[in-house]
Amino acid sequence: MKIDIAKFGLKDVPVNPDSVFTFPQGLVGFEDARRFTLFHEEGKPTVFWLQSLDDPQLAFSVVPPESIDVQYEMELSDEDAALIDLKDPAEVVVVVVLYRQEADNGRIAANTRSPLVLNTRSRLGMQKILREFHPTLLYRAR
Repeated sequence: MKIDIAKFGLKDVPVNPDSVFTFPQGLVGFEDARRFTLFHEEGKPTVFWLQSLDDPQLAFSVVPPESIDVQYEMELSDEDAALIDLKDPAEVVVVVVLYRQEADNGRIAANTRSPLVLNTRSRLGMQKILREFHPTLLYRAR
């Protein structure tokens, strides 16, 4: 499979099937975009891109929460686990979507209240909306 990636002006980019995740319910506000590929730019392995296979204009930058000093402990319901075919917690990777806050001088922030939960075995994902979010902040000595 090959796709166009509008964000980077790329055409006919080969997609590794092992990098494709399906979100059965889509993402909040983008329910029709369900298939995404996960990749990072050459030489920039700390920020990943979640590029829609259904809409070449739609891409999200995502990072592991630990990279922004946040640690999650969350429970998935039986319905959540069934949605992503979760059999073993070791199959899960959690990422958060980054966005630019135009009202705050373009500062980059992370959507920590709605992380993406990816099952690396089944290649299914979901956006987990956290009603009550009490993150554990990790502080690094600098």
